[in-house]
Amino acid sequence: MELDFDSKYEGFEEYERKYLKIMEVALKTLQYEFEPIVSASFVDNKYIHKINKKYRNIDRPTDVISFAFLDNDPNREKLLHSKSMVALGDIYISVDKAKEQAEEYGHSLDRELQFLFTHGLLHLLGFDHMNEEDEKVMFELQDKILTKVGV
Repeated sequence: MELDFDSKYEGFEEYERKYLKIMEVALKTLQYEFEPIVSASFVDNKYIHKINKKYRNIDRPTDVISFAFLDNDPNREKLLHSKSMVALGDIYISVDKAKEQAEEYGHSLDRELQFLFTHGLLHLLGFDHMNEEDEKVMFELQDKILTKVGV
């Protein structure tokens, strides 16, 4: 399991360990045996706004953006069930948005940052919430993973 973790925020180094644990629990929960490679970066609203506008044509900041490397790969399912190393993609998390949302939802920044990483990771694994049924599956899985890691 490999996590390329990037943060310009002081005191956020602990999230590398927490995110590795989330990855481990997610793989066990989904019964995957491959070795994931994920890049995770903490950014500000200005940076994520640029990404959101450039790649999604949405002109505002968002909380988390994932770029899944396997989205259009015809071997995606085979790779996810292999025992090899698989580069899943990149996750960008806006710390500014995470702080806003933690306050809005009445929970800790720690909980929000772990939720956003889990959400982004599930997108990298092929989950989505474009319709009600998929949203139910994805959000139940998020809750299950976060509960298992003690969040």
